Amino acid sequence: MKPIPTFLTDKLAIADQNKKENKAFLDRLKKKKPKDLDQQFHELHEEVFDEIDCLDCGNCCKTTSPIFQQKDIERMAKHFKMRPAEFVTQYLVEDDEHDFVFPAAPCPFLADDNYCMAYEARPNACREYPHTDRRKMHQILNLTYKNTLVCPAVSDIVEQIKINYANR
Repeated sequence: MKPIPTFLTDKLAIADQNKKENKAFLDRLKKKKPKDLDQQFHELHEEVFDEIDCLDCGNCCKTTSPIFQQKDIERMAKHFKMRPAEFVTQYLVEDDEHDFVFPAAPCPFLADDNYCMAYEARPNACREYPHTDRRKMHQILNLTYKNTLVCPAVSDIVEQIKINYANR
């Protein structure tokens, strides 16, 4: 498996060091619901992903499982020319929250070069990851916090947002 470059693991280390601070900061933002929060996230999302290539990292695919909705299961099953029930039996388990997920990491479709072997059929959760360009960001700040510990780009975005809001 392709190792994560040092400049990206450094960003994850910063997120780990700043866990408590980031959690408290994002909890405050969730309560305040700043009017420009979506704009802040979206602009920084574009900036950060101009500099970071997900294929250099792949940490999301190496460490976490997406949640599979029924449409995702059907799309993936069709991609692999199987019935949805076969796909579930072969690749997924039901978690404590009754969601279908992979039983273990890394993702079974992650290739050694960090490419996804099911990219065109990937689940919606993968398509939208890391969710930093969504609307109503204040509603998913708990998820954003968790993603700071997985995705160096999210860590970067949150660090910059902390700076932006500190200057106000």
